[in-house]
Amino acid sequence: MTLLEITRLSHDGRGIGHDSAGKTIFVDGVLPGETITCTIQRKKRRFSEAQVLEIVKPAAERVTPGCPHYLTCGGCAQQHISHAVQIQTKQKSLLEQLLHFGSVQPKQLLEPLIGPIWGYRTKARLGVRFVIKKDKVLVGFREKQKSYLADIDSCAILHPSIGNLINALKEFIQTLSGYDQIAQLEVAVGDDQLALIFRNLATLPPQDLTKLINFAQQHNFHLYLQPGGPETVAKIWPADNTERLYYSVPECDLNYAFHPTDFTQINPAINRKMILQALDLLEVNSTDTVLDLFCGLGNFTLPLAQRAAKVTGVEGSEAMVLRGYENAKRNNISNVEFFAADLSKDQTVASWAQQQYTKILLDPPRSGALEILPLVAKIAAQQIVYVSCNPATLARDCGILVNEYGYKLQKVGIIDMFPHTMHVESMALLTKDNIV
Repeated sequence: MTLLEITRLSHDGRGIGHDSAGKTIFVDGVLPGETITCTIQRKKRRFSEAQVLEIVKPAAERVTPGCPHYLTCGGCAQQHISHAVQIQTKQKSLLEQLLHFGSVQPKQLLEPLIGPIWGYRTKARLGVRFVIKKDKVLVGFREKQKSYLADIDSCAILHPSIGNLINALKEFIQTLSGYDQIAQLEVAVGDDQLALIFRNLATLPPQDLTKLINFAQQHNFHLYLQPGGPETVAKIWPADNTERLYYSVPECDLNYAFHPTDFTQINPAINRKMILQALDLLEVNSTDTVLDLFCGLGNFTLPLAQRAAKVTGVEGSEAMVLRGYENAKRNNISNVEFFAADLSKDQTVASWAQQQYTKILLDPPRSGALEILPLVAKIAAQQIVYVSCNPATLARDCGILVNEYGYKLQKVGIIDMFPHTMHVESMALLTKDNIV
């Protein structure tokens, strides 16, 4: 047993302390300023990882976790920290990484975009496994810092339609003859409907299919099976040939259709605020032509098109291009066009890259937008809004835009898309003077 004082948090939310020899020790579930006892779980050359035994001296910011499974489940890591401190920690982390990885500082810090902190998550992949030693099926996320599934009965951060269904799912799957052939559940929730995709490793017998359909009817969710790769996902119930869910942005009078496997933002309330902030920062007007890179199904493209002369959306997936057009038609928007292109490769000669744009929106994956930045710089748009799910790559890319291409980092702020986790979503505004 080791007595340890926690001095700060790491970027992944673990507490950091040092033993009597000065060696760094990482501990989950603790806060700066706390004194704890812990036991060393793993020793490495430069650091050790420990498990807390007792909070001897708790910090004032410590709160009671809202989920009974918080101590073991790895679905989130900050429920013991007050939400206000979570926000402060994420803001500090963002600013530190902008300086460290990009050598840039914003002129202004935006107010954090915050929303519901419970029951907010509408997309997830849940593991499913029959554990022989426990003689039962588990459904959920992995345990903290471990590879096996946590034994949970509910989830406080998932949308209630699935968060409150986990225990029933566990019990139901165990009644199937193929209970050990279900490996994963993919969750998607629209404004008024839940869809579950059962990843079945073997063909399920007819009696299991009947049970699945009855369970889906009983709990009112759309049922899909996935016996192979992504292309094998197929809707089983209802048999209506409509593989769509829907989400809305009432502030823009928009309604989007999406397939349960499509990428959508997991926090609908925050997504709506995020769209409105991007529109405000870009100051789009009826004379603007806007380029929306990594546009997905048109989450930003369509509200931009409501204000701009024309918007061009570019996305790596041909399926998402089709979904973009589907949603443009659904919302009677005609001043948009979509292109499929690999944005990790040079796109200088692409037809869409030959057009002129006054403003650009970037919403890349965690790897960032590094490869497309030379083209962005060549276009020389007056304003860029960069939406990021990884502060390290945002910092790197902003550093390049500022230090190599002459942009100025005007504003930056966090978006609380994932409360109770260390995941940091953010938005930055960059501008360029003296555009010719």
